[in-house]
Amino acid sequence: MANRLQPPDRDNDMPVWRQIEQQVLRQIHDGVLRGGDRLPSALELARQLQVNRHTVRRALDALEERGVVHAETGRGLRVREESYDYAIGRRTSFSRNMNNLNVTSGNRVLGTALVTPPRRVAESLALARGERAWWIESSAHAEGRVLDHGQAWFPAVRFPRLDEVFQRTGSVTRTLAEFGVPDYFRSYTRVTARLAGAVTARILEQAADLPVLEVESLNVDAQNQPVQYGLTCFAAERVQLVLSTPDVVSR
Repeated sequence: MANRLQPPDRDNDMPVWRQIEQQVLRQIHDGVLRGGDRLPSALELARQLQVNRHTVRRALDALEERGVVHAETGRGLRVREESYDYAIGRRTSFSRNMNNLNVTSGNRVLGTALVTPPRRVAESLALARGERAWWIESSAHAEGRVLDHGQAWFPAVRFPRLDEVFQRTGSVTRTLAEFGVPDYFRSYTRVTARLAGAVTARILEQAADLPVLEVESLNVDAQNQPVQYGLTCFAAERVQLVLSTPDVVSR
């Protein structure tokens, strides 16, 4: 821990376990302990505070019940991270969501390619047999934390050199606007939950056995023509998806 906890005051009427709980809460409130920081084990804290391990365990259980810390398999307890509400509705945009939250954010392009997309993607984009699409892999961040790992496909015939434009703008909205698509709408959204896995965990800077929210989506223009198929994994601890109805279908 950033600051060591102080041994409990034996003359205090407050139970020892509660004093330990309150010290940890104070460090979280003061920013000494931040989201993602790990707590020492119950045994380590018991030795440090010179108290019974069961007393420390009771304090840690109380913190977990409050929802301020959570257990990771084989890794002990970690301070729960603050999460952002991410709105999904008829118009869904990462930059718009972050602007609405008054949060500094951005995108990092991890890779681009002109590809023959998977069958599901080609069908969703209404591509002709053998027609290619731009594939863009990216990650999005806010206030220094990675929030998502995304893959997106765009019809290459309609959007030539889209990779160059996206590299420059870092925004789907601004990129499509340069190709004469001033607005676009969410046709469908499907949400599933899974464990991150090694690749996504590395990009999201989280443990592989922590969950992600995988969002499959299709955006269309004002004429209902597909413009973007997306598959995005959000760090489940950092993002809460807020789905509005009836525009969104969730499973």
